[in-house]
Amino acid sequence: MSAPCSIPVPLLNRDIWSLRNAGDQSAGGKPLGVLDGIPFAIKDNFSTKNIETTCASQMLKGYIPPYNATVVQRLLDQGAVLMGKTNLDEFAMGSGSTDSIFGPVKNPWSYSKQFREKRKACCPDSNESSDWVITGGSSGGSAASVSAGTCYVALGSDTGGSTRNPACHCGIVGLKPTYGLVSRHGLIPLVNSMDVPGILARCVDDAATVLGVIAGHDPQDATTIQDHILPFTLPDVIDLSKLCVGIPKEYHAPGLSSEILSIWTKAADMMEKAGAKVVEVSMPHTRYSIVCYHVLCTAEVASNMARFDGLEYGHRADIKDSTEAMYSATRRGGFNDVVRGRILSGNFFLLKQ
Repeated sequence: MSAPCSIPVPLLNRDIWSLRNAGDQSAGGKPLGVLDGIPFAIKDNFSTKNIETTCASQMLKGYIPPYNATVVQRLLDQGAVLMGKTNLDEFAMGSGSTDSIFGPVKNPWSYSKQFREKRKACCPDSNESSDWVITGGSSGGSAASVSAGTCYVALGSDTGGSTRNPACHCGIVGLKPTYGLVSRHGLIPLVNSMDVPGILARCVDDAATVLGVIAGHDPQDATTIQDHILPFTLPDVIDLSKLCVGIPKEYHAPGLSSEILSIWTKAADMMEKAGAKVVEVSMPHTRYSIVCYHVLCTAEVASNMARFDGLEYGHRADIKDSTEAMYSATRRGGFNDVVRGRILSGNFFLLKQ
């Protein structure tokens, strides 16, 4: 899939647009911060004060948090304008943004002239209304909103690729910050030991600007870095001659499509021509990574999903036979098959045997 042909203008070069549209937010005519007037979107697994937060699940339909997630509040404090919440796989469990009570997220590139012409040439009988491609996931809604131009930046969450995956599918920039650099307070957890708020933007400069706003210590999250974080600035010219890029040979795995391999090779060639040193490296434990991830992921999912029992908030089944029957009916009706499957797997892995 082709990337956008126009080069996005960094946020910091949009000061005139920002100030003209920030009017009622500015204090005494002065901008509130570097993001004053910039529209952004938030994945619907971040808590937003007085705005419904559902995680795209029946279990949390109608749930309205009384507070903002730290990353949301930091963006608002800098004058950014929240445009809305974005769709995702239920409880961020997926890689296509297709498992949601609101329906699947459709990639904006599905409606491009290039894609339509290509599809018509290879599949003349295809139905335009049902002929679309996925955004990737689980932060597909955030990626689609940035790719379509409805907002300049969006936040997603990234546990095992849920920000970077849809960024690739939608032709934008996706960044998963280092664990502990950005607060998880207010992010409804999937896997506490791996979850990180992610950034989706149209260019690297925008991602760096947003990271500079949301990064840093948060008293509400003990896992955040204690050191003071300085604003991130990128040099105008980057010298690649001192950069060494490793290509893991294990990543050239069976099933890798020829299209992806050619793009990967092209990117490596471009870096080498720009002066970088490109070398083959070995990561021999790669074949164990997916297995390890699924054991850890499902075990933590089973623990985290235990809080959704129908008593305190969210969906509750209308069953009065017993508390146990109400629990069972609530969780059966509130979770989809993917979530229930991970809970089952996680509880199995947590057995003493």
